[in-house]
Amino acid sequence: MVFRGTISDAPDFDASADAEALYNAMKGIGSDKDAILDLVTSRSNAQRQEVISAYKSSFGKDLIDDLKYELTGKFERLIVSLMRTPAYHDAKEIHDAIKGAGTNERCLIEVLVSRTNKQIHDMVAAYKDAYGRDLEEDVIADTSGHFKKMLVVLLQGTRDESGVVNADLVEQDAQDLYEAGEAQWGTDEAKFIMILGNRSVTHLRMVFDAYEKIAEVSIEDSIKSELSGDFERLMLAVVQCIRSVPMFFAKRLYKSMKGLGTADNTLIRIMICRSEIDMLDIRECFRLRYEKSLYNMIKDDTSGDYKRTLLNLCGGDDDLAGEFFPEAAQLAYKMWEISSMTKVQLRPTVRPASGFDPAADAQALRKAMKGFGTDEDAIIDIVAQRSNAQRQEIRQTFKSLLGRDLMKDLKSELSKNLERLIIGLMLTPAEFDAKMMRKAMEGAGTDEHALIEILVTRNNEQIQAMNAAYKDAYKKSLEDAIQSDTSGHFCRILVSLTQGAREEGPADMERALADAQELADACNADSDDMEMKFMSILCTRSFPHLRKVFQEFVKCSNKDIEQIIKKEMSGDVKNAFYAIVRSVKNQPSYFADRLYKAMKGLGTDDRALIRIMVSRSEVDLFNIRKEFKETHDASLHEFIQGDTSGDYPAEKTLLILCGGED
Repeated sequence: MVFRGTISDAPDFDASADAEALYNAMKGIGSDKDAILDLVTSRSNAQRQEVISAYKSSFGKDLIDDLKYELTGKFERLIVSLMRTPAYHDAKEIHDAIKGAGTNERCLIEVLVSRTNKQIHDMVAAYKDAYGRDLEEDVIADTSGHFKKMLVVLLQGTRDESGVVNADLVEQDAQDLYEAGEAQWGTDEAKFIMILGNRSVTHLRMVFDAYEKIAEVSIEDSIKSELSGDFERLMLAVVQCIRSVPMFFAKRLYKSMKGLGTADNTLIRIMICRSEIDMLDIRECFRLRYEKSLYNMIKDDTSGDYKRTLLNLCGGDDDLAGEFFPEAAQLAYKMWEISSMTKVQLRPTVRPASGFDPAADAQALRKAMKGFGTDEDAIIDIVAQRSNAQRQEIRQTFKSLLGRDLMKDLKSELSKNLERLIIGLMLTPAEFDAKMMRKAMEGAGTDEHALIEILVTRNNEQIQAMNAAYKDAYKKSLEDAIQSDTSGHFCRILVSLTQGAREEGPADMERALADAQELADACNADSDDMEMKFMSILCTRSFPHLRKVFQEFVKCSNKDIEQIIKKEMSGDVKNAFYAIVRSVKNQPSYFADRLYKAMKGLGTDDRALIRIMVSRSEVDLFNIRKEFKETHDASLHEFIQGDTSGDYPAEKTLLILCGGED
């Protein structure tokens, strides 16, 4: 196996000299933390074990006890953990995850899905030695259901590591998984457990490809729709590790640091356990996925001696301009390949109400608004639980039966965010999009993010309908409005998208290769030419075609298209191209990200939150919810609750649209 760690054996190593240096660093008042952290992070784990022995021989004391006494907080936890052997460190992490009240399922999952057979056997033995208990029995006592069964399978450490692949068995396994999930009502979890828990990595990668051809969805999407809770999280983690262990850890590291507060235990555990195995690959995957080096993320998120130690383990800052390591280039290529093969089944959260009676709804709405005070709950329950087509019928019936304009009545009775939401739901999708475009451009500033989001994610038919609705409502063409409100290349990109003339249909392989090469060549041109070339391809080709183009771009340039856009472009032009690439790759994930940005931090971008919840509720909001949960480790439902508390009517409406807790 090629060494891809950042920590290796120190040359000219002398255990006794190191023991003495550590002793001197801790004697007297206060300790020399710099000396301790520099020494510990520049020795391999095997060398640290020799230092522990030498320390006891020379000074008759336990080095780990002394370190615990001298150091404090996260820094102490990190240094002491570095001194344990990998097996004992894993055993302690698992023990801490299951002892006491409550279980840290995420830690159990991370450790058990990512270790080799030998690492698992060593950990089980270390657990027995350290705690005098049987690890499997403790896990069984602390978990339940299919989650428990799969953990027990992983604890056996019997995954096939031969690397031999039987082509017939690949097809058979893919078919069995399909029949256990997508092809039937209910799911045969035992099949998933047996196949994903035992087959070799090489074999399963081929099974996933074969599965995708049969099911027309990726194995990840099937798991998300078929399984739930900790078992879903565990099986997704198994799949991620089969595809790429470094990418799995890159995602875990990112989640441990993003948002408020840092999950220090996760950060410490991963930085220690991968520092001698594949930290270089993890760094590269991190950069590929988050356009930021792991080094800089740690630097921004931690402080003091703790930070210095983590940065030593990280081993260096990856300059953003750098090309891919071979591992990451293959991964980037594979990511686009999966994206281009997958037919995602889009699932709404709002569907037509059964037993729909527009006259009864119209009367109920009138009653809710008549007299003194407004029955907001009654309005919300009707409007949020009908499809848009049904709401249009209610609008019409309201006028026919009562001779009143429902929209005017609603506007006079409701206010603030509830008014925005209910009116947004009552408009047709085209009217709503037109209104959102108008709002993004009126007044002093322009909401460029909103303009980009709407124009990038709508299909030709939706864009043409929006153009017509805009003209009808505001007596001016949308194109003219954009031209008077934006300028330069950004304006050209928006105007191009406003034509609603994007090609439709599958990828043309020959042309995709040519397009990829043109984009790669354009990266060496001046910025004007580069932006025009990117526009001519990114704004006009079909999404399936662009997936192929971006995949081949990795081969032509050894870089990822997202990285190039982030590095070579700036401002609104960068944001527009980036949004196109994100949408092409995975549109629900793009929206999940937009929702997260609308709610995180101080203050909520209510307009963005309302716009996305209203416009996606009958398209793909269920998929967006799943992506949100996977990326942010929290459900969209709980995010909305935490973010809109204090505005009960708006919160209630948004939660109905959200359609459930994940």
